[in-house]
Order: sequence, then C-alpha cells, then structure tokens
Amino acid sequence: MNPTPTVFLIDDDQAIRDAVGLLLRAHGLAVETFANAVDFLESDAIQRPGCLLLDVRMPGMSGLDLQKHLRARNQQVPIIFITGHGDVPMAIRAMKAGAFDFVEKPFQAETLLGRVHDALAFDAQERCRQAQRDEAAARMALLSPREREVLERVVAGQYNKVIAAELDISISTVEIHRKRVMKKLEAESLSDLIRLRALSNGENPE
Repeated sequence: MNPTPTVFLIDDDQAIRDAVGLLLRAHGLAVETFANAVDFLESDAIQRPGCLLLDVRMPGMSGLDLQKHLRARNQQVPIIFITGHGDVPMAIRAMKAGAFDFVEKPFQAETLLGRVHDALAFDAQERCRQAQRDEAAARMALLSPREREVLERVVAGQYNKVIAAELDISISTVEIHRKRVMKKLEAESLSDLIRLRALSNGENPE
C-alpha cells in the first residue's frame, strides 16, 4: 500500500502551524507539522511522498539551509516557501536553487491550496518517473557487455551488417544478441529499446 501524499509544514510559529494545518486538513489533505528543520530531518518524512511547506526564516537551520541540505543529498521533494514581504528576494534565490514555488504572507487560502495541489501532483509525477528509471536500469543491468555494445549500435540506427563489422562478429551472432537484448529488456520494438535506454541513463525519453 502506497503512503498517503503528505504536506510537511515546517514553521517555528505555532499559530501558523495551527492555522495552515487546519486549512489544509479541511480540504482533505494529510498534514504533518514540525517546529523546526532538525525535527523534520530526524523523522522519516523525507522518505515519503508529499511536499514541503517551509518558512524561510527560522531559528537555527533556516528554510534556505534545509533546502541546501536536501539538495546536497539529492532529495528532490518539492518545496513551497512561505515568506514575509521582506523575504521575497530570499525566496527568489530559493526558486533559482530549485524551489517549487513561494507564497507571500498574508496569503489567500485559494492561492496556497493551488500551489500545494500542484506540488503534490509534481511529486507524484516525479516519483513515477523515478520508478520507471529504476526499473529500466535494473533491466539494463541484466545485459552482458557484448549485448550492451549491440544495444548501443541498434539504438543508433545501425544495420546488423554494420554492427557485425564494427564488433568483428557474424551477422547471425548480432541477430542472436539482438534477440537476447529484446528478451532481457522486455522490449517489443526499437522505440521500446530507445525509451528504456534513455530512462536507464536518467534522461527523459519524451
């Protein structure tokens, strides 16, 4: 059973945590609140699907510090920063560093909800793509070095006779390797091979 997508609200202001948490829950969203970034990092929240609703300014580890910490560990959870008017330049820097969005206090409920729903949808999409990449990489790992050489040439559009000449093997051997590649990768066409290779390399096949 997949974990429920959750909004992880991190703000040192109890009143903000209570009010925003109440708003999100009233609209059917799962919410977990944290008074500081350290408490969040010490939980298992980052391993679960969802998004961060994060205050820019907090004692100790700031929102920007947390963003930097997560990026250094290749954690791609979408972050929506909550900012005061004076924090907008900081929020813009956070956006350039990969934040999903920011909302400025005082914010409209509809604005915040819209950003949160967009962030949750983005996270779900990215997790699906990562699962596809992981599956493609696992299949690719089944190939022998020779099969991988044949695959690279097949997706480059080379004919069997050209591949045979480059690898100094017979055309029938190339055909055998191609069949094994198709079977191991569970591919039915050249387009499948191209897509799986792109996914295994972390590329977007579309």
